[in-house]
Amino acid sequence: MTRFLPRTAPPIRAGGLVAATALLLAAAPHTVASAAPTAAAPVVALGGPAETALHPYAEGGDGPKRSTARITVTGADDTAYEGGFTVTFDLTGAAGIADVAFEPEAGIECAATAPGSATCTGHGISPGRSTVTDLLLTAAKGSEQGDTGTIRVTGEAEGTAFTPFTTEVTVGGPDLVMHRLPFDHEPVPGQKQQAPITFTNRGSRAADGVVLTLRHSRGLDIPQRYSNCAYTTDEAWTTARCTVEGAFEAGATYTLAAPLTLKTTDRAYRDIFGYGIHEAGAAGTVRGATAARAARGTTGEVLRAVPAPRPMAARALDLEPGDNEHEADFRTENTADFVAYGDTASGQAGATVTARLGFRNDGPAWIGHLRSGESVAAVDFTVPQGAAVTSAPEECRGVSAEGTALPSGWTGPAPRYVCPTPATVRDDGGLDLSFGLRIDKVLLGAVGRVVVRGPEPRAAGLPFDPEPGNNTARVVLNGESGGPSPAPSDGPGDGASGTPGSATPTPTTGGAGTGAGGTVAPGAAQNTATGNGGSLAATGSSTAMAASGLAVTALTAGLVLFTAARRRRRA
Repeated sequence: MTRFLPRTAPPIRAGGLVAATALLLAAAPHTVASAAPTAAAPVVALGGPAETALHPYAEGGDGPKRSTARITVTGADDTAYEGGFTVTFDLTGAAGIADVAFEPEAGIECAATAPGSATCTGHGISPGRSTVTDLLLTAAKGSEQGDTGTIRVTGEAEGTAFTPFTTEVTVGGPDLVMHRLPFDHEPVPGQKQQAPITFTNRGSRAADGVVLTLRHSRGLDIPQRYSNCAYTTDEAWTTARCTVEGAFEAGATYTLAAPLTLKTTDRAYRDIFGYGIHEAGAAGTVRGATAARAARGTTGEVLRAVPAPRPMAARALDLEPGDNEHEADFRTENTADFVAYGDTASGQAGATVTARLGFRNDGPAWIGHLRSGESVAAVDFTVPQGAAVTSAPEECRGVSAEGTALPSGWTGPAPRYVCPTPATVRDDGGLDLSFGLRIDKVLLGAVGRVVVRGPEPRAAGLPFDPEPGNNTARVVLNGESGGPSPAPSDGPGDGASGTPGSATPTPTTGGAGTGAGGTVAPGAAQNTATGNGGSLAATGSSTAMAASGLAVTALTAGLVLFTAARRRRRA
């Protein structure tokens, strides 16, 4: 079988690409369901863009401009298929509309098998999504604006069932290109910046309505709301999707009548603002996209389009979806005070008590590693002497007393645990952890250390934290009075070093713990707590530190859109 290589292989005459909104979806593969295969057969799904837009055919120059549709296969999450497979492309539905060539993934071969048909063959399908081939699509000679066709993709392999996939291709379409805004990327809390959202349609036809999408992280805010915008919020983001009706003509530029106001709030630290424009479908949503559940604005003006005072320069036609949106990163000089808390508990030998520990963010900033997704910090807990961990949070891993990996084959409780935070920690949030501790030997005032530090021991500091002195706390078992314990001392075990230390406990007589009134009766366990800074938080069945969330401020999406005059060649 002849390998079908890009640039050298003759194109297969097939069909065209779909209209404008494929720009959004080229990066978001979509699968089409089909009749269910036999229940016993493992199922893999073929996928790709639901629709793709193609530049109209043009004679001369460098030849037709090419668009790409990536065809993927998604295997079962837990098992790999080891045998050979064949993916077949039926191109007859796009005949005379698009010319198709193939750029297969390494290890896969593609070739024409008959007029209007081609196959790609390979061996082995890994769990998750992988690429079969990129379809290299150009408008066929003789095709016209608006011509639409389909390419049907099926697959077969011994003992495996494939769900087929169909992608639509259309000649021509809008090309909405968002202009980049000139922000001050190092603002201060309270600073306001104007955001005059501007975009151009550089495509070959008008866009039938648009959806303006604005997305900002927790440290930013846009004050106003609009009635034709839908708003969603989560732990880190606020998103507004604003539907604007009308025809947005090819060659025209549009801008807001008055710019948005992007405010840097008191909780800002490392933040992102994203802004994008896409064609709307008949229902006022991005073509091919699934509408998200969102709260719709009930007050404010409705976005509308009016002629802009003057046109703006346009580049050559570009159907790349990357032009539709931009993101701006902001670095704000701010601080966040991470305050560790621990616990106290008492019990006799053999009793199991609960230690609640962690930290809270006293702000003012929220901290988020939005780009890398890495943990913001880690809670490092050294277990008090005489106790053993019976239960630990799932995200925590046991390490040696020195903080190194445990020996291979280790199955028992660890002397120390490291618990990473998520990639975002809100102001007034934190990390609350619960450990079960079995008291194997009653030692008077056995002390464990809690340290909130950087996610890696070699970078234990928290550069945003202005008060490292409260980054440590203690877990005390069978304290002398059963009440509040002193704050942790400075030294080798302090929060700056990130290396928890331990105090030397005093053995008790009679094997019983000492509580508020002296000894604890056999079979009894007592939990007591203290409160602020590096001291201890509530224990027992009460929650140590409730992580509350401020509702993210609603986003302003719209403002009146202006239409720029279309650039036309005049006689």
